[in-house]
Amino acid sequence: MSQSSPVPPAVRAASEWAWRLLLIATAVGLLFFALSHLSEVVIPIVVATLLAALLAPVHRRLRSMVPSGAAAGLTVLATVIVIGGLLTLVASQFTGGFADMAQQVGGGITQVRDWLRTTFRISDTQFTEYVDQLKETVTSSGDLRSAATKAGLTATHAVAGMFISLFALFFFLYEGQVIWGWVVRLFPRSARQRVDSSGHIAWGQLTSFVRATIIVAFVDALGITLGAVLLRVPFAGAIGVLVFLGAFIPIVGALLSGSVAVLLALVANGPVSALLMLGVVVLVQQIESHVLQPFLLGRAVRVHPLAVILAIATGVILAGIVGALVAVPAAAVLNAVGRHLLADEVAEADQPTEDPQGDEPDEPGDRVGAGDGQADDDATAPSPA
Repeated sequence: MSQSSPVPPAVRAASEWAWRLLLIATAVGLLFFALSHLSEVVIPIVVATLLAALLAPVHRRLRSMVPSGAAAGLTVLATVIVIGGLLTLVASQFTGGFADMAQQVGGGITQVRDWLRTTFRISDTQFTEYVDQLKETVTSSGDLRSAATKAGLTATHAVAGMFISLFALFFFLYEGQVIWGWVVRLFPRSARQRVDSSGHIAWGQLTSFVRATIIVAFVDALGITLGAVLLRVPFAGAIGVLVFLGAFIPIVGALLSGSVAVLLALVANGPVSALLMLGVVVLVQQIESHVLQPFLLGRAVRVHPLAVILAIATGVILAGIVGALVAVPAAAVLNAVGRHLLADEVAEADQPTEDPQGDEPDEPGDRVGAGDGQADDDATAPSPA
């Protein structure tokens, strides 16, 4: 006769859950540790995946007119031209108006000093002392040579990452189904069907995310650009481009890029215009944070608005700007795939247990990626090819 355990069932169940959760947390921690050491490769691949989701319709349209490889090459080339053109527009506007802006810098600094002196009752002597202390602090805070070396390494990594992203983007567009088929075949045959269907669900969520992000970025750029035009802030067009590009970083992107408009308003028009421009930037950022991101983006990726905000905050804490960029799509993918797998388990539990007669169905790994990279058009396919 077996002796009953002195541990209550509830405590035993809690302990079993606890060590399993600890094991999962350890595995996730090791994964993040490995990814952090491979960030120069992981980040470009993530960027290429997001660009592939964004450019999938363009590639499908071109593929109906030219071969798949040429369509992928033209899509990547057009992407480089568009992004380069936007950056060139920003640089040309700033360069063309730099002479006029330089003449306004002196007057803007004088206005700032007069405003600080009258508002906070700071004398010219105190103002000069504060400026000297700031210069001394900047000069003595760290080795400038070391900082310059780190900046050079960062620029080198950025250029290398850009080429990796473009290279990966081409093959994601050209042979996405082939690559996905190879990934599916890495799993056991019994799991390939679920992996393949989960990939389709994940790709659908990712494409919904990038399309919603385009709308959010456009609204941010339009709002801040209109504010700059009304306040007669110089380089309003360049400000709009910067805001549009920066808005792809959720929540904080529009605020950081909008700070350029505030600085330009301060230099060109004085503190009052700068404060008004700051109000416009904060208003647009609040609309993005509380309306666009939670509701428009949350509905597009089928994630609760609270989960969107918490995912972004968690991503910023774990990985900074990159974490903020991938937090929402990662949460959307995990949520959709989890619901899909749970629904499959429920459906299998409701099915009869007898074995079906006849041939076994084809495995996903045997049919996905077996062609030449030109699969049927499917909005939920795990690759745009």
